[in-house]
Amino acid sequence: MTEPLFHVAQRADWEAAQQAGRYELSTRGLSLAEEGFIHCSLRHQVRAVAEACYADLDDLVLLVVDPALLGGVPVRYEPAVPGGQAYPHLYGALPVHAVVAVHPITRAPDGGFVLPD
Repeated sequence: MTEPLFHVAQRADWEAAQQAGRYELSTRGLSLAEEGFIHCSLRHQVRAVAEACYADLDDLVLLVVDPALLGGVPVRYEPAVPGGQAYPHLYGALPVHAVVAVHPITRAPDGGFVLPD
């Protein structure tokens, strides 16, 4: 598994994780402890996740995760809904050193998200 994983995060949550050394939020409003895993995406899935979960927020970042740096944190590809497309899920805390890039997510004039290439 060498393809990067992506996670949409609120900037304040990412900044707190950097202080703690690990990121433990699953998705908006849910912790790793509550959900059991951290929701991630493949590159082609990021826009749909951002629009579905964070449409009303502005201060977002896109975390780029190198799976080789997860230090044994299991990654499982599972559908969000039965029969749906599979998304990568991290079954443990995300070590901040596994995040190899952080990009701001901005808004286009029409209100849609502008994601980094």
